[in-house]
Amino acid sequence: MNAPECVWNAHAELGEGPLWSVREQALYWVDILSHRLHRYSTKEGQRTWQFDQEISAVAERTEQDGLIITQRHRFATFNPNTEALTPLLDIEAELPANRFNDGKCDRLGRFWAGTMDFAARQPTGSLYCLTPDLICVRMDSGYIVTNGPAWAADGRTLYHNDSVNGRVFAFDCDPESGGLSNKRLFLQFGREDGSPDGMTTDAEGGLWIAHWGAGKLTCHDPAGKVLRTIELPCSQVSSCAFGGPELKTLYITTAATGLSPQQREREPLAGGLFALDMDVTGVPANLFRG
Repeated sequence: MNAPECVWNAHAELGEGPLWSVREQALYWVDILSHRLHRYSTKEGQRTWQFDQEISAVAERTEQDGLIITQRHRFATFNPNTEALTPLLDIEAELPANRFNDGKCDRLGRFWAGTMDFAARQPTGSLYCLTPDLICVRMDSGYIVTNGPAWAADGRTLYHNDSVNGRVFAFDCDPESGGLSNKRLFLQFGREDGSPDGMTTDAEGGLWIAHWGAGKLTCHDPAGKVLRTIELPCSQVSSCAFGGPELKTLYITTAATGLSPQQREREPLAGGLFALDMDVTGVPANLFRG
């Protein structure tokens, strides 16, 4: 494999949430702290939308054009073509210091998204599941910073990250009901590995994890064994997603937030979007059915 190439040096404060749109052949990704949604296409170039608050996770919708997104305390829909923003549901009104973080859809079109303490100090974060008929259920709690989720190839295992404590949890997941059980520790990373951040899975069952603070991605088999390591020229690697016409391009987001002026000089590509041609294929992102 070649080294990852920076395809958009966006200087994102907190680049996150990459989502490959098969129907548009483009990548959506966010800069959470700058309140921006980005779209990258090799044919159409770059486009950015500015919001009045954080936008942290996006997924495409099946029934209509546009996206479902998470903002500070709410689920909403956004149509990039018309720029129409429609709030759907507010949560955690009792936790004003929280915000949404990462999220993805499962095969049945439910949108799973986690919250976190904005200051990354208190274990007030939870994992939620939003059904297509807009019923929101808290599935797990007690996190300082949530990241993920991702599913095994058969949909029967859900992975979710307790980033601050360096832990990746696995749950048994009922693909039909979405019910979770048998929460267990799947991976425990040491300080030298940074914090497990966003992640994705490939068609061969590999789990790809971004390592915040360690400048790398690792790929793990279903037993947790490290299969590959990819080094990045930025310390704060935040997430990854497969894209491209054959889903053989790995897109990687990074962040510049928290870096000192000296660190930013040493990492001029921090906050950039990277791409890497792969010899393994990803799986298409699931769509929200609401």
